[in-house]
Amino acid sequence: MALKYKRVLLKLSGEALAGNKKMGIDNDTVSVICKSIKKCVDEGAQVAIVVGGGNFWRGRQNEHMDRTRADHIGMLATAMNALAVGDMLESLGAEVRVQTAIDMHQIAEPYIRNKAIKHLEKGRVVIFGCGVGSPYFSTDTASSLRAAEINADIMLKATMVDGVYDKDPHQFADAVKYDSLPLSEVLSKGLKVMDSTAAAMCNDNKMPILVFSLEEPENIHRAVVGENIGTVVYAD
Repeated sequence: MALKYKRVLLKLSGEALAGNKKMGIDNDTVSVICKSIKKCVDEGAQVAIVVGGGNFWRGRQNEHMDRTRADHIGMLATAMNALAVGDMLESLGAEVRVQTAIDMHQIAEPYIRNKAIKHLEKGRVVIFGCGVGSPYFSTDTASSLRAAEINADIMLKATMVDGVYDKDPHQFADAVKYDSLPLSEVLSKGLKVMDSTAAAMCNDNKMPILVFSLEEPENIHRAVVGENIGTVVYAD
């Protein structure tokens, strides 16, 4: 099947890796997700991944904890997820490189932009851990930054909702889903797509975003080949 997008940045939430367990890593869930990613790679897509850490750690779980330290713990959680996803992909026959924004040479490569691009050009999946390496920035912002740096065709944001709605579809039965909308509207209406820093970065760098549901992991492949799923959020 022909690919619509040759090089993609896939944002995976940590919660998605936990499956029904809600915490930690569910191997069966990760396996199904990775099979869809491997299918994209086998068809010629260049896939980079940013993983969140919410299945292990979410912000300041203790309100008295220093914000910087809490964010550092979150970065370590993303590194664990990056290694787990990388291991699963390798077990499926994919070639993988994990790069982290915080140096941990014994377990991963340091993030080097040109090296990441070379890996992608050689058909390797590159997984970015530790966000941007600094506190106060989300993994959504890390995804926006890495997508721009590697010249991705699109940022794929896999969530637990099948697109962008005008209000929370879990709370409001009359919520309306958008097929597409501009990033400026996301910002002006405060729609819960990603944080404002990430949205502004995508807008500034003309990086389109496809928001889709990971409830069906095959949607990763459907997104890469250009099937009509989710919501396209585009730069003005």
